[in-house]
Order: sequence, then C-alpha cells, then structure tokens
Amino acid sequence: MIIDADTKLYCLIGNPISKSLSPLIHNYIFKFNSINAKYLAFNINSNYALEKAICGFKALEIKGFNVTMPFKIEIMKYLDEIDEKAKILGAVNTVLNIDGKLIGYNTDGDGFIKSLKNKNIYLRDKKVAIIGAGGVAHSIAVSLCYEGIKELIIINRNQHNAHVLQRLIVDKFSDIDIKSYGFEEKAMISKDIELLVNATPVGMYPNLEDIPISPSIFTTKTIFYDTIYKPYKTRLVLEAEKLGHKSMGGLDMLVNQAIYSQEIWNKGMFDENTDWSYIKDLIVGKVKD
Repeated sequence: MIIDADTKLYCLIGNPISKSLSPLIHNYIFKFNSINAKYLAFNINSNYALEKAICGFKALEIKGFNVTMPFKIEIMKYLDEIDEKAKILGAVNTVLNIDGKLIGYNTDGDGFIKSLKNKNIYLRDKKVAIIGAGGVAHSIAVSLCYEGIKELIIINRNQHNAHVLQRLIVDKFSDIDIKSYGFEEKAMISKDIELLVNATPVGMYPNLEDIPISPSIFTTKTIFYDTIYKPYKTRLVLEAEKLGHKSMGGLDMLVNQAIYSQEIWNKGMFDENTDWSYIKDLIVGKVKD
C-alpha cells in the first residue's frame, strides 16, 4: 500500500459500519484502475457527530464519501447542492466534494435497477411490494416508478413513514397505484405481487433467523429481492428458493451502487458495457464467511 501527499481520501459514514464491504470494493477499484486513492470507514453515532464530521471532511478535503444507514436522509441538510434525482428520491448515499462544495447524489436506485436488468428482469407494468420506508426504500421505490411499474405497495412498522413515502411518490407519479400499510397489515398485500423487496435490516447478520414476511403466502410468480448482503442469502431468500421462487440478495446492488459512486467521483472509469463481475467475484467469499 502506497500512501503519499497526493493520495486522495474517500470514505463511508454510518452506524453500524463494522461489517461494511465498501472499503474492500472501493480500494480494489482504485488499485485495479491505478488510482492513487484510499477509502476508509467511519462510524458516526449521532446527528451531532454527523454535523461535526461534515465540517472535518471539508477541512481535510476528503474528495468524496458514501452515506449509509441511518443518515441517508439526515445528510441532505448539510449539503450545498443536491442532484435533481436525489431530491426526488429523498435520500443521498454519495457525496462529491469540489473545493468545499458538497454535492449529493443517490446511486442506490440505479444499482438496484441494474441488478434486475442484468438478470433480464424488467419492471414495466409490474405489481411490486416493498417492505421499509427508510432511505434505501425511498431510493428503490422511486426508481421502480421511473421504470414504469403498475402498482406499488409500501409496508412499514411506522405507518406514518410509509404514508410520507406514499405521498412523495403520488406527487411525482400520479398514474401509478400506490398503497401503504403498517406492518401489522401485511396480510393486505396482494398474493399475486410480481416483485417483493425487503428494504429493512430484518434478517441482517447477526440476526440470521429473522424474516420480514413469509414467502409461502405468495404465488410462485413472485420474485423476492432482499437488499441485505450479509449474509449472502438471508432466511427470506433461502425460504423463497425452497418454494421455487426466483430470488436475489443485495450483493449485486451493493457492487453496482459503488461503481456508480466511483463514476461520480472519477468520471470515465466505467460504462454500461464494462464487465463488473471481477468486483463481485472478489467479495463473494467475504460475504459468505
């Protein structure tokens, strides 16, 4: 590892971040592309600490950073400019620092959609349910609407937050049928949903036996997508596979959103025809450990 006065610094902020694979992914990308840069991870334990960290990043000229739970929405108040799509998504996961000016973007939705298209799953006129109403759910829900889905159901423990997301989408996509329910009302979900997305931490390591909803209540045409990548296959994914459902974990989304972040920080590194599989192959073993 070579670090000198010209080494550019990038990082991840969130809580918790101890199991994050982002440093592994981004440092490998820097190495593979011969870029003199390093990527670190910082645990931020409060909104107060977040504000102080942002001041420090400006002072230290951190070139860019990623934001993960629980700060994807909170971070927006500290930015100088927000990309139009990120404004609509209502959350930021990537920040570019240009001479102290912080510009926010969101690559979660793009990473999610690309992971589906890579498996020839297209969303126009589909019925979709999403569990969760936080930053990741915002990004995915709006991105789904951009793809032309027919119907969206939002389920969340805090029904108020589900309603907030519902209203955001209705304002932008009036032609899509949007419903929202509290978690206790999840039986209301249509059984012929074509895609169900878990955008909550339920089932994340170390709570491996937790499951947000049983796949057994849906028809076999339902595709299950869990945004969690640790473990590589959550209980939701495993049970869906046993029942014959097509299912996906969050690893592809993780890699894709990281690459889109890299494009924001260092333009021209990738295009849609770039083979990104080498990055996924690098980290699969780490996720399965």
